Amino acid sequence: MSKGKLIVVGVLLLIVGSIVVAPKVLIYLAGNHKSLNSDQQAFYLSKPLELTELAKQLSDEKLIDNVKSFISVGEYKNLSIKTIASGKYLIEPGTNYRTLLNGFIKNAKGNGNAEVEVEVTFNNCRDIYQMAAKVSKSIDVDSAKLVEYLLSGKTLSKFGFTAEQLPALFIPDSYQMYWDSNEEMFVDRMAREFKNFWTPERKNSLNKIGLNSPSQAVTLASIVCSEQSRQEDEWPIIAGLYLNRLKQGMKLQSDPTFKFCWGSQLLGVQRLLAVHRDVECAYNTYKVKGLPPGPICLPSPKVVDAILHPAKVDYIFMCAKPDYSHRHNFAVTGAEHMRNAKAFQSWLTNEQRKKKN
Repeated sequence: MSKGKLIVVGVLLLIVGSIVVAPKVLIYLAGNHKSLNSDQQAFYLSKPLELTELAKQLSDEKLIDNVKSFISVGEYKNLSIKTIASGKYLIEPGTNYRTLLNGFIKNAKGNGNAEVEVEVTFNNCRDIYQMAAKVSKSIDVDSAKLVEYLLSGKTLSKFGFTAEQLPALFIPDSYQMYWDSNEEMFVDRMAREFKNFWTPERKNSLNKIGLNSPSQAVTLASIVCSEQSRQEDEWPIIAGLYLNRLKQGMKLQSDPTFKFCWGSQLLGVQRLLAVHRDVECAYNTYKVKGLPPGPICLPSPKVVDAILHPAKVDYIFMCAKPDYSHRHNFAVTGAEHMRNAKAFQSWLTNEQRKKKN
Protein backbone atom coordinates (compact mmCIF):
# COMPACT_ATOMS: atom_id res chain seq x y z
CA MET A 1 0.00 0.00 0.00
CA SER A 2 1.34 3.39 -0.97
CA LYS A 3 2.16 6.05 1.56
CA GLY A 4 -0.71 8.19 0.32
CA LYS A 5 -3.20 5.40 0.80
CA LEU A 6 -1.88 4.75 4.30
CA ILE A 7 -2.44 8.39 5.17
CA VAL A 8 -6.01 8.21 3.85
CA VAL A 9 -6.70 5.03 5.80
CA GLY A 10 -5.21 6.59 8.93
CA VAL A 11 -7.37 9.68 8.56
CA LEU A 12 -10.48 7.54 8.05
CA LEU A 13 -9.65 5.46 11.12
CA LEU A 14 -9.12 8.62 13.10
CA ILE A 15 -12.48 10.00 11.98
CA VAL A 16 -14.29 6.73 12.72
CA GLY A 17 -12.54 6.47 16.06
CA SER A 18 -13.54 9.97 17.01
CA ILE A 19 -17.14 9.25 16.03
CA VAL A 20 -17.24 6.05 18.08
CA VAL A 21 -14.97 6.85 20.99
CA ALA A 22 -15.51 10.55 21.57
CA PRO A 23 -19.17 10.27 22.66
CA LYS A 24 -18.22 7.54 25.14
CA VAL A 25 -15.46 9.73 26.49
CA LEU A 26 -17.91 12.58 26.90
CA ILE A 27 -20.40 10.27 28.63
CA TYR A 28 -17.63 9.04 30.91
CA LEU A 29 -16.66 12.58 31.80
CA ALA A 30 -20.32 13.57 32.32
CA GLY A 31 -20.81 10.57 34.58
CA ASN A 32 -17.98 11.79 36.80
CA HIS A 33 -19.81 15.01 37.69
CA LYS A 34 -20.65 14.92 41.40
CA SER A 35 -23.72 15.81 43.43
CA LEU A 36 -23.66 19.17 45.22
CA ASN A 37 -24.66 18.07 48.72
CA SER A 38 -22.01 18.25 51.43
CA ASP A 39 -24.03 16.04 53.81
CA GLN A 40 -26.16 12.95 53.31
CA GLN A 41 -29.49 14.13 51.92
CA ALA A 42 -32.84 12.36 51.68
CA PHE A 43 -34.50 12.46 48.28
CA TYR A 44 -38.09 11.36 47.67
CA LEU A 45 -39.75 10.26 44.45
CA SER A 46 -43.49 9.96 45.00
CA LYS A 47 -43.96 8.41 41.56
CA PRO A 48 -41.84 7.18 38.64
CA LEU A 49 -40.63 10.10 36.51
CA GLU A 50 -39.27 10.63 33.04
CA LEU A 51 -35.51 11.19 32.99
CA THR A 52 -35.91 14.92 32.31
CA GLU A 53 -38.35 15.27 35.22
CA LEU A 54 -35.96 13.42 37.53
CA ALA A 55 -33.13 15.73 36.50
CA LYS A 56 -35.29 18.79 37.13
CA GLN A 57 -36.30 17.63 40.62
CA LEU A 58 -32.68 16.90 41.53
CA SER A 59 -31.68 20.31 40.23
CA ASP A 60 -34.54 22.06 42.07
CA GLU A 61 -33.42 20.42 45.30
CA LYS A 62 -29.84 21.62 44.72
CA LEU A 63 -28.44 18.13 44.31
CA ILE A 64 -27.06 18.49 40.78
CA ASP A 65 -25.95 21.52 38.79
CA ASN A 66 -25.42 20.05 35.31
CA VAL A 67 -28.79 18.85 34.05
CA LYS A 68 -27.52 18.32 30.52
CA SER A 69 -24.71 15.99 31.63
CA PHE A 70 -27.04 14.11 33.96
CA ILE A 71 -29.59 13.54 31.17
CA SER A 72 -26.90 12.46 28.70
CA VAL A 73 -25.64 9.78 31.09
CA GLY A 74 -29.20 8.70 31.84
CA GLU A 75 -30.03 8.39 28.15
CA TYR A 76 -26.90 6.31 27.64
CA LYS A 77 -28.21 3.98 30.39
CA ASN A 78 -31.66 3.92 28.74
CA LEU A 79 -33.41 5.34 31.81
CA SER A 80 -37.09 6.16 31.35
CA ILE A 81 -40.30 6.30 33.33
CA LYS A 82 -40.46 2.50 33.03
CA THR A 83 -37.06 1.94 34.59
CA ILE A 84 -36.92 4.74 37.21
CA ALA A 85 -38.24 3.59 40.61
CA SER A 86 -40.09 5.81 43.06
CA GLY A 87 -39.22 5.76 46.76
CA LYS A 88 -36.86 7.27 49.31
CA TYR A 89 -33.16 7.61 48.57
CA LEU A 90 -30.24 8.73 50.70
CA ILE A 91 -27.72 10.58 48.56
CA GLU A 92 -24.21 10.63 49.93
CA PRO A 93 -22.02 13.75 49.56
CA GLY A 94 -20.29 14.05 46.22
CA THR A 95 -21.99 11.07 44.56
CA ASN A 96 -21.09 10.93 40.89
CA TYR A 97 -23.87 11.04 38.31
CA ARG A 98 -23.17 7.51 37.14
CA THR A 99 -23.67 6.04 40.62
CA LEU A 100 -26.63 8.33 41.27
CA LEU A 101 -28.43 7.15 38.15
CA ASN A 102 -27.67 3.50 38.82
CA GLY A 103 -29.38 3.90 42.19
CA PHE A 104 -32.65 4.98 40.58
CA ILE A 105 -32.81 1.99 38.24
CA LYS A 106 -35.68 -0.37 39.05
CA ASN A 107 -34.46 -3.86 39.97
CA ALA A 108 -36.12 -7.28 39.66
CA LYS A 109 -38.07 -6.69 42.89
CA GLY A 110 -39.51 -3.42 41.58
CA ASN A 111 -37.43 -1.23 43.89
CA GLY A 112 -34.67 1.22 43.07
CA ASN A 113 -31.17 -0.23 43.42
CA ALA A 114 -30.36 2.38 46.08
CA GLU A 115 -33.87 2.77 47.51
CA VAL A 116 -33.97 2.60 51.31
CA GLU A 117 -36.63 1.42 53.73
CA VAL A 118 -38.20 3.63 56.39
CA GLU A 119 -39.36 2.81 59.90
CA VAL A 120 -43.12 2.74 60.35
CA THR A 121 -44.21 2.85 63.99
CA PHE A 122 -47.67 3.01 65.49
CA ASN A 123 -48.19 2.59 69.22
CA ASN A 124 -50.77 3.82 71.73
CA CYS A 125 -53.48 4.24 69.11
CA ARG A 126 -57.11 4.45 70.13
CA ASP A 127 -58.48 3.38 66.74
CA ILE A 128 -57.60 2.91 63.08
CA TYR A 129 -57.97 6.65 62.49
CA GLN A 130 -55.10 7.43 64.86
CA MET A 131 -53.13 4.52 63.44
CA ALA A 132 -53.60 5.79 59.88
CA ALA A 133 -52.49 9.28 60.92
CA LYS A 134 -49.25 7.91 62.37
CA VAL A 135 -48.57 5.66 59.39
CA SER A 136 -49.09 8.52 56.94
CA LYS A 137 -46.19 10.36 58.59
CA SER A 138 -43.79 7.56 57.63
CA ILE A 139 -44.91 6.37 54.19
CA ASP A 140 -46.44 8.14 51.22
CA VAL A 141 -50.10 7.40 51.93
CA ASP A 142 -52.91 9.77 52.78
CA SER A 143 -54.49 8.90 56.13
CA ALA A 144 -58.05 9.47 54.88
CA LYS A 145 -57.47 7.27 51.83
CA LEU A 146 -55.94 4.59 54.03
CA VAL A 147 -59.00 4.56 56.31
CA GLU A 148 -61.30 4.51 53.28
CA TYR A 149 -59.42 1.50 51.91
CA LEU A 150 -59.51 -0.26 55.30
CA LEU A 151 -63.25 0.14 55.73
CA SER A 152 -64.15 -0.83 52.17
CA GLY A 153 -66.25 -3.97 51.82
CA LYS A 154 -63.61 -5.48 49.57
CA THR A 155 -60.87 -5.14 52.19
CA LEU A 156 -63.02 -6.41 55.05
CA SER A 157 -64.10 -9.39 52.97
CA LYS A 158 -60.51 -10.13 51.92
CA PHE A 159 -59.29 -10.45 55.51
CA GLY A 160 -62.47 -11.77 57.11
CA PHE A 161 -63.06 -8.96 59.62
CA THR A 162 -66.00 -6.76 60.44
CA ALA A 163 -65.32 -3.03 60.61
CA GLU A 164 -65.41 -3.29 64.42
CA GLN A 165 -62.95 -6.21 64.50
CA LEU A 166 -60.55 -4.68 61.99
CA PRO A 167 -58.23 -3.00 64.57
CA ALA A 168 -57.21 -6.53 65.65
CA LEU A 169 -55.37 -6.91 62.34
CA PHE A 170 -52.81 -4.25 63.28
CA ILE A 171 -50.13 -5.24 65.77
CA PRO A 172 -48.45 -2.12 67.22
CA ASP A 173 -44.70 -2.21 66.64
CA SER A 174 -41.99 -0.73 64.42
CA TYR A 175 -41.73 -2.08 60.89
CA GLN A 176 -39.31 -1.55 58.02
CA MET A 177 -40.95 -0.92 54.66
CA TYR A 178 -40.51 1.18 51.56
CA TRP A 179 -41.65 4.82 51.66
CA ASP A 180 -43.67 4.47 48.45
CA SER A 181 -45.78 1.61 49.83
CA ASN A 182 -49.43 2.27 49.02
CA GLU A 183 -52.55 1.48 51.06
CA GLU A 184 -52.86 -2.07 49.76
CA MET A 185 -49.18 -2.85 50.24
CA PHE A 186 -49.27 -1.57 53.83
CA VAL A 187 -52.35 -3.58 54.78
CA ASP A 188 -51.03 -6.72 53.08
CA ARG A 189 -47.84 -6.36 55.11
CA MET A 190 -49.84 -6.01 58.33
CA ALA A 191 -51.83 -9.10 57.40
CA ARG A 192 -48.58 -11.07 57.06
CA GLU A 193 -47.44 -9.80 60.46
CA PHE A 194 -50.80 -10.81 61.94
CA LYS A 195 -50.47 -14.30 60.45
CA ASN A 196 -46.91 -14.65 61.75
CA PHE A 197 -47.95 -13.52 65.24
CA TRP A 198 -50.81 -15.98 65.53
CA THR A 199 -48.72 -19.11 65.70
CA PRO A 200 -50.25 -22.56 66.40
CA GLU A 201 -49.06 -22.16 70.00
CA ARG A 202 -50.94 -18.88 70.46
CA LYS A 203 -54.04 -20.29 68.79
CA ASN A 204 -53.87 -23.28 71.15
CA SER A 205 -53.67 -20.92 74.15
CA LEU A 206 -56.65 -19.04 72.72
CA ASN A 207 -58.77 -22.18 72.80
CA LYS A 208 -57.65 -23.03 76.33
CA ILE A 209 -58.97 -19.76 77.77
CA GLY A 210 -62.30 -20.13 76.01
CA LEU A 211 -62.01 -17.47 73.31
CA ASN A 212 -62.97 -18.19 69.72
CA SER A 213 -60.79 -15.94 67.60
CA PRO A 214 -57.73 -13.69 67.62
CA SER A 215 -60.01 -10.64 67.36
CA GLN A 216 -61.69 -11.64 70.64
CA ALA A 217 -58.30 -11.93 72.33
CA VAL A 218 -57.24 -8.51 71.02
CA THR A 219 -60.58 -7.05 72.14
CA LEU A 220 -60.06 -8.34 75.67
CA ALA A 221 -56.43 -7.18 75.59
CA SER A 222 -57.61 -3.70 74.58
CA ILE A 223 -59.82 -3.58 77.68
CA VAL A 224 -57.03 -4.83 79.94
CA CYS A 225 -54.47 -2.26 78.75
CA SER A 226 -57.12 0.49 78.94
CA GLU A 227 -57.69 -0.45 82.58
CA GLN A 228 -53.97 -0.70 83.31
CA SER A 229 -51.49 1.10 81.07
CA ARG A 230 -48.61 1.43 83.55
CA GLN A 231 -48.16 -1.71 85.66
CA GLU A 232 -47.54 -4.67 83.36
CA ASP A 233 -47.51 -7.21 86.17
CA GLU A 234 -51.25 -6.63 86.65
CA TRP A 235 -52.15 -7.58 83.06
CA PRO A 236 -52.42 -11.35 83.68
CA ILE A 237 -54.43 -10.71 86.86
CA ILE A 238 -56.92 -8.42 85.13
CA ALA A 239 -57.11 -10.88 82.24
CA GLY A 240 -57.95 -13.68 84.68
CA LEU A 241 -60.57 -11.50 86.36
CA TYR A 242 -62.40 -10.71 83.10
CA LEU A 243 -62.17 -14.29 81.89
CA ASN A 244 -63.81 -15.32 85.19
CA ARG A 245 -66.66 -12.91 84.49
CA LEU A 246 -67.10 -14.26 80.96
CA LYS A 247 -67.18 -17.86 82.22
CA GLN A 248 -69.74 -16.96 84.88
CA GLY A 249 -71.95 -15.12 82.42
CA MET A 250 -71.43 -11.79 84.17
CA LYS A 251 -71.23 -8.45 82.41
CA LEU A 252 -67.65 -7.22 82.22
CA GLN A 253 -68.61 -3.77 83.58
CA SER A 254 -65.39 -2.18 82.39
CA ASP A 255 -65.25 1.61 82.63
CA PRO A 256 -63.00 2.03 79.54
CA THR A 257 -65.68 0.41 77.38
CA PHE A 258 -68.34 3.01 78.11
CA LYS A 259 -65.71 5.74 77.95
CA PHE A 260 -64.98 4.53 74.42
CA CYS A 261 -68.61 5.20 73.56
CA TRP A 262 -68.14 8.89 74.40
CA GLY A 263 -65.23 9.38 72.03
CA SER A 264 -62.91 12.09 73.34
CA GLN A 265 -65.49 13.70 75.62
CA LEU A 266 -64.36 11.88 78.77
CA LEU A 267 -60.60 12.11 78.24
CA GLY A 268 -58.99 13.24 81.47
CA VAL A 269 -62.16 12.77 83.53
CA GLN A 270 -61.30 10.96 86.78
CA ARG A 271 -64.69 10.70 88.46
CA LEU A 272 -66.97 8.69 86.20
CA LEU A 273 -70.67 8.98 86.98
CA ALA A 274 -73.80 6.90 86.48
CA VAL A 275 -74.89 9.20 83.68
CA HIS A 276 -71.72 8.30 81.80
CA ARG A 277 -72.36 4.58 82.21
CA ASP A 278 -75.96 4.91 81.02
CA VAL A 279 -74.98 5.48 77.40
CA GLU A 280 -76.60 3.14 74.87
CA CYS A 281 -73.72 1.70 72.92
CA ALA A 282 -72.64 -1.75 71.71
CA TYR A 283 -69.27 -1.24 73.43
CA ASN A 284 -70.77 -0.44 76.86
CA THR A 285 -70.15 -3.59 78.89
CA TYR A 286 -72.37 -2.25 81.67
CA LYS A 287 -75.25 -2.60 79.21
CA VAL A 288 -74.15 -5.51 77.01
CA LYS A 289 -73.08 -8.95 78.21
CA GLY A 290 -69.90 -10.45 76.81
CA LEU A 291 -67.12 -8.85 74.84
CA PRO A 292 -67.66 -5.66 72.82
CA PRO A 293 -67.86 -6.09 69.02
CA GLY A 294 -64.21 -5.13 68.61
CA PRO A 295 -61.12 -3.62 70.28
CA ILE A 296 -61.38 -0.25 72.02
CA CYS A 297 -57.70 0.46 71.23
CA LEU A 298 -54.76 -1.22 69.52
CA PRO A 299 -53.05 -3.15 72.35
CA SER A 300 -49.41 -4.15 72.25
CA PRO A 301 -48.46 -7.80 71.58
CA LYS A 302 -47.30 -8.08 75.21
CA VAL A 303 -50.83 -7.43 76.46
CA VAL A 304 -52.25 -9.99 74.04
CA ASP A 305 -49.78 -12.56 75.37
CA ALA A 306 -50.89 -11.70 78.92
CA ILE A 307 -54.46 -12.53 77.85
CA LEU A 308 -53.30 -15.85 76.46
CA HIS A 309 -51.52 -16.65 79.74
CA PRO A 310 -53.84 -15.26 82.44
CA ALA A 311 -53.20 -15.55 86.15
CA LYS A 312 -55.19 -18.27 87.91
CA VAL A 313 -57.22 -16.09 90.27
CA ASP A 314 -60.74 -16.08 91.71
CA TYR A 315 -61.16 -12.31 91.43
CA ILE A 316 -64.21 -10.85 89.73
CA PHE A 317 -63.92 -7.25 91.00
CA MET A 318 -61.25 -4.56 90.76
CA CYS A 319 -60.93 -0.98 91.93
CA ALA A 320 -58.13 1.58 91.76
CA LYS A 321 -56.05 1.80 94.93
CA PRO A 322 -56.50 4.99 97.00
CA ASP A 323 -53.03 6.32 96.13
CA TYR A 324 -50.92 7.33 93.16
CA SER A 325 -49.47 3.88 92.54
CA HIS A 326 -51.75 3.28 89.53
CA ARG A 327 -52.45 -0.18 90.93
CA HIS A 328 -55.68 -1.95 91.81
CA ASN A 329 -57.28 -3.71 94.72
CA PHE A 330 -58.84 -6.99 93.58
CA ALA A 331 -61.74 -8.71 95.28
CA VAL A 332 -63.74 -11.93 95.15
CA THR A 333 -66.90 -10.72 96.90
CA GLY A 334 -69.15 -7.75 96.28
CA ALA A 335 -68.87 -6.63 99.89
CA GLU A 336 -65.07 -6.49 99.71
CA HIS A 337 -65.27 -4.59 96.43
CA MET A 338 -67.66 -2.02 97.90
CA ARG A 339 -65.20 -1.33 100.72
CA ASN A 340 -62.40 -0.86 98.17
CA ALA A 341 -64.56 1.43 96.04
CA LYS A 342 -65.60 3.54 99.04
CA ALA A 343 -61.98 3.94 100.12
CA PHE A 344 -60.99 5.08 96.63
CA GLN A 345 -63.85 7.57 96.30
CA SER A 346 -63.04 9.08 99.72
CA TRP A 347 -59.38 9.43 98.76
CA LEU A 348 -60.25 10.98 95.40
CA THR A 349 -62.58 13.51 97.05
CA ASN A 350 -59.85 14.53 99.49
CA GLU A 351 -57.27 14.86 96.72
CA GLN A 352 -59.57 17.05 94.65
CA ARG A 353 -60.27 19.20 97.71
CA LYS A 354 -56.53 19.68 98.25
CA LYS A 355 -56.08 20.85 94.67
CA LYS A 356 -58.81 23.45 95.09
CA ASN A 357 -57.20 24.77 98.22
